[in-house]
Amino acid sequence: MISNDLNTVLPEIILAVYAMVALMFAVYTGKDRTASMLTWLTAAVLAGLGAWIATRPEGAATAFNGAFIDDGFSRYAKVVMLWASAIMLLLSQDYLRRNNMHKFEYPILISLAVVGMMMMVSAGDLMALYMGLELQSLSLYVIAAFRRDSLKSTEAGLKYFVLGALSSGMLLYGASFVYGYTGTTNFAGIASTVGEEGLGLGMLFGLVFLCVGMAFKISAAPFHMWTPDVYEGSPTPVTAFFATAPKMAAAGLFARVMHDAFGGAGADWTQIIAFLSLVSMFLGAVAAIGQTNIKRLMAYSSIAHMGFALMGLAAGTKEGVTALLIYMAIYVVMNIGTFAFILNMEKDGRAVTDIRSLGLYSKIAPGRAAALAVLMFSLAGIPPLVGFIGKLYVLKAAVAADMAWLAIAGVIASVIGAFYYLRIIYYMYFGEETEGLDGAMPTLHYAALAISAAIMVVGIVNPFGIEGYAAMAAEALLR
Repeated sequence: MISNDLNTVLPEIILAVYAMVALMFAVYTGKDRTASMLTWLTAAVLAGLGAWIATRPEGAATAFNGAFIDDGFSRYAKVVMLWASAIMLLLSQDYLRRNNMHKFEYPILISLAVVGMMMMVSAGDLMALYMGLELQSLSLYVIAAFRRDSLKSTEAGLKYFVLGALSSGMLLYGASFVYGYTGTTNFAGIASTVGEEGLGLGMLFGLVFLCVGMAFKISAAPFHMWTPDVYEGSPTPVTAFFATAPKMAAAGLFARVMHDAFGGAGADWTQIIAFLSLVSMFLGAVAAIGQTNIKRLMAYSSIAHMGFALMGLAAGTKEGVTALLIYMAIYVVMNIGTFAFILNMEKDGRAVTDIRSLGLYSKIAPGRAAALAVLMFSLAGIPPLVGFIGKLYVLKAAVAADMAWLAIAGVIASVIGAFYYLRIIYYMYFGEETEGLDGAMPTLHYAALAISAAIMVVGIVNPFGIEGYAAMAAEALLR
């Protein structure tokens, strides 16, 4: 029995042990002189684990009396998170080195955050959920304040910590309600009670508080207040990481809790999710219009995109979960390419975040400008790029679930949100000429930018089988 449990959680054990061994190795050897080696090694471990999980035999297995679930849904999310984390870790090296932040702790903290994310999407118990969530969160609090000589970075870490602690308290409060009314923390036991007795008032309170806690982690409005300040204040590689893997983990956790624990009360929680989706789409679309700082702009962009992702979850169907998974995979790829560019926005060795500095950038670097333009069009959901296809999936899922009003609202929000993406393209091609940016783009960053943009175009014809993988993952969750 124990051996079966350990085999089920083997990828998480390997990554956790690696992080601890790497920490001991760095402390007792050259410390920061090992940072570059540890970064490459950590990226290789993350990418290798992702490849291994992707090739593991199909089927579902549980460990520790159902507290941990290894199924197609969790594997899909883990592969996206592991590969995205590996890429963002490699892309962060050059920036960290230029700004004297290339410390050995960084890849180790990323590793521990990923262990927490893997635990989140495999949680089958409220206690396992909380363990994974806090392991991820504690690591992210530290890297948000990683630039210790920066007041903004310190402020970002403190804000994230204080508001994160508040959201964790709300999530625990909801969990205590659920436990008090069901007598169990196991998702299967909660689902059984809900199926037999329905969702009473006390359970409904518990569900609402759980949703609030998870909405904070996914940066859904109106629990988004930390996102713009943390995105702006954190070092850019940290912001880039926040915008990719943790978003997939939070979306996966949300879907896991709603369908595994409260699947029998869909009529209740779909209303909550639809509200979060609606508010997030419009707040992200409208609030970003006045932003000139590209990191704050991407923060509001993430809020709007999480609103679209939640639209798939609000449908409460297999098609909705499939749409959610497709949307999140596309969103992660778009952000990898976009932040590969943002990481190299510099002038005279200093980071530049004002989008007006991109004035006539197409004359300086036409290839980079074209790639970024493709990504901006895709983020805006302009057809026929892959970003549009992602939005189309969630809109179709909402309409099929008799939520046409939410789909219509999504279309309106998408039209509003297109403004700030198109404004960046306008500056690059038609804006006033400025002194521009002089940051050279390393080969790895240029490759990430170009490949992400190419996927947005090539994916129209060949979607790389993502729809089939997402459908199998959704089926595994709803089985």
